[in-house]
Amino acid sequence: MTYPPTTAAPKVVLITGASSGIGEATARRLAAAGHHVVLGARRAERLAALAKEIEAGGGSTLPHTLDVTDPLSTRSFVRAAHDRYGRVDVLVNNAGVMPLSRLDALRTDEWDRMIDVNLRGVLHGIAAVLPIMQAQGAGHIVNIASVSGLRVDPTAAVYSATKHAVRALSEGLRQESRNLRVTVISPGLTRSELTDTIGDQDVKDAVTGQMAIAIPAAAIGEAIHYAITQPVEVDVNELVIRPTAQG
Repeated sequence: MTYPPTTAAPKVVLITGASSGIGEATARRLAAAGHHVVLGARRAERLAALAKEIEAGGGSTLPHTLDVTDPLSTRSFVRAAHDRYGRVDVLVNNAGVMPLSRLDALRTDEWDRMIDVNLRGVLHGIAAVLPIMQAQGAGHIVNIASVSGLRVDPTAAVYSATKHAVRALSEGLRQESRNLRVTVISPGLTRSELTDTIGDQDVKDAVTGQMAIAIPAAAIGEAIHYAITQPVEVDVNELVIRPTAQG
């Protein structure tokens, strides 16, 4: 789909988990609107291919290998963006994993992975951009949570805990800030590669069966575009986007 370029000044937008799903869709949407998108993810080849495609369409992009669980990697990602563009306007903390399972399955390595990516990864991003945004006197942090941050379902206890935590720290950051905008985006069933991270086959089969009603990742990219293009005095605090058919 072709979108008209934004009429506002282009923003420098950093996106984690940009190699697929919501991150990729958001990068495409914002680049099409004329923003500079900085793409971060572990899969360098996927990032390079996405960047090439965006630039072929006239977009501005900078791919950078990123592991959000590593604070040094996160700082390097942010520094590369700042060195290239001279500012950091928006951070989209999107990287996430969702290896759902019952607690009594004791898949503790997966619990740790969710905490490291879904929660610590968000904190690492905030820590890396906050000094820059404070020095600028402006900035916008968009944290991708989930409807699982609004409820808890069987097999999702740890995943839900990480997403509840993302909503809590986002609200704390919002209240601490006067020049910084903070937005939480809570998607429902969305087509992405998250289900690929589920190691419990029975749970994976059950979740895959629900994906028939899932909405495209582009719907979340559109919501992010809406949030970041509001007037500077308007902070869209939270958006919940579900398939119409989702209970």
